Amino acid sequence: MLTSFFAAAMKWFRRKSELPWEVVGCECIDPAPMIDDDDDLDILRVSDTTTCGTYIFDLGKCSPQGLDYTNAVLFARQQLIQVIVKHNYNVLLEESWTLTLYRKGRLHRIEVQYAGRPVYVLGKVPPLRPPPFMAVLESQHLFS
Repeated sequence: MLTSFFAAAMKWFRRKSELPWEVVGCECIDPAPMIDDDDDLDILRVSDTTTCGTYIFDLGKCSPQGLDYTNAVLFARQQLIQVIVKHNYNVLLEESWTLTLYRKGRLHRIEVQYAGRPVYVLGKVPPLRPPPFMAVLESQHLFS
């Protein structure tokens, strides 16, 4: 109770000199299947829920480049895969992600929200495919 009061009070009493983070651009990719019908896999378990993770990358005063966006999504995915492995799953059945670029003055920040539906595949795990629709990040039209 006290912490929620404190958080609400801090929202009203923010220092005047502190700038808020401004959203520069956002790319959202809806859930896409990562396993084809051609893949002959023995799926033993499918998670009831989607597993999500939010990852923030502070770039400082460096202006983000296309490779920064790609690396952020790839890193977020790798972290999410580590989470599902801890819960005894080994493949993501479907994946989605949202990348948001923020700016505060001359500082930049990338936030990636990565989500996937974990499954456990018996036997050899199929090779890891690239995250869905990564070519969207190459255009950078939203982030200019």
